[in-house]
Amino acid sequence: MGRVYNFSAGPAMLPEEVLKTAQAELLDYHGTGMSVMEMSHRSKAFDDIIKKAEADFRTLVGVPDNYKVLFLQGGGWTQFAEVPMNLMKHHKAGYIVTGNWAKKAYEEAGKYGEAVKLASSEDKNYTYIPDCSDLPITPDMDYVYICENNTIYGTEYFKLPNTKGVDLVADVSSCFLSRPIDVKKYGLFFGGVQKNVGPAGCAIVVIRDDLIRDDLPDYVPTMLRYKTQADKDSLFNTPPCWQIYICGLVFQWLLKNGGLTAMAQKNEAKAKIFYDYLDESKLFTGTVRKQDRSLMNAPFVTGDKDLDAEFVREAAEQGLVSLKGHRTVGGMRASMYNAMPVEGVEKLVAFMKEFEAKHQ
Repeated sequence: MGRVYNFSAGPAMLPEEVLKTAQAELLDYHGTGMSVMEMSHRSKAFDDIIKKAEADFRTLVGVPDNYKVLFLQGGGWTQFAEVPMNLMKHHKAGYIVTGNWAKKAYEEAGKYGEAVKLASSEDKNYTYIPDCSDLPITPDMDYVYICENNTIYGTEYFKLPNTKGVDLVADVSSCFLSRPIDVKKYGLFFGGVQKNVGPAGCAIVVIRDDLIRDDLPDYVPTMLRYKTQADKDSLFNTPPCWQIYICGLVFQWLLKNGGLTAMAQKNEAKAKIFYDYLDESKLFTGTVRKQDRSLMNAPFVTGDKDLDAEFVREAAEQGLVSLKGHRTVGGMRASMYNAMPVEGVEKLVAFMKEFEAKHQ
C-alpha cells in the first residue's frame, strides 16, 4: 500500500523527512559507527543530541531562562502523579475537568492532597469548554490544572482560564507545538510526545525554576522529583535516548518550516477545510460546540453505528487509516497533527463527500 494518511490520535504521523533522516542515520550516526539506539547516554555524541534538542526546543517555543526543560520517561500518566507530588505544598489544587485525561489527573491528585473540581463539562459528555473567567479559586491552592486540548472529545482551550494569580499547570500533549504559546503564563506544562512531537515513550516538562522543590515528603520517589532530573539536565539515569533524538529532528523540521507561527497557520487551514465541509454535510455531524472545536482532533458521527463502521472500513481501503473514534464518543475521529499534510485532509474530505453521496 505504501505510506498512508494516518489520522491516529497517537502514536501518530511523523514528518516523512524526519523518518528518512532517522533511516539514513540508523546504522551509523554521524560517523560513530553505531545507532543512536546503541550508544551510551554518557557519550559525547548523545550529549550533543540532547543539548541541541533542548536548545532548539527553547528557540522554537520561546522558553525563558528561568524555566527548565526536562525530557522524562513515563508519558503523561506519570505527570498526573508527579505534578501533585511536587507542587502540592499546601496540599490543595484546583482542577478543571474537560475530558478523560483531565479527570484521570484530578483523580490521581486526590491521592496526594485535596483536589478541588473548579469546573467541569461532564454534564454534556465533555463537548464544550466551561466558562473559566470567574472560577472559585482560593489563594491556598498551589496550582490550577487544565488539559489544554482534549484528544478524545475534540475540544481545545483558545483562551486560558483566569487563575486569579495561582500558577497554571497544563497538559498540552495533543496540542504540543501546534501553535505559539506564552510560556510565562504557565508555572508548568507537560506533554507526552507521541501525538505531535515524536515516538511514544517520552514526556517533555517545562517548569519554572521556583517550583522545583527540595523539601518534598519522603514518600516521593527519587525518580519522581523534578529536582532530581533538573539537577542532572535530564541525564540522572538513562533517558529515552531514541525518542529524544527523534524529537530533536522534529524540532529542526519545525524551525526549518517557519516555526510555530507557520505551523498554526497550516493547522488552522487544515481544520477549516475539514470543519467547513462538516458544517454543510447532511450525513456527518460534529460532536463539539463550534467555538471549542480542537484544531488537532475532530470527532464526527453519522448517527448510525453500522454506517460509522462501514465508513472507517472503506476509508482504510483508501489509505485513510485510524479514523475510528474513541469508545466514549463513538463514530470517527480525525487527528490532524503537524505532520498531517493538507493533502491528507483534502483526501479525507473528498472521500467523505463520496460516501455521503452514496448513502443519501
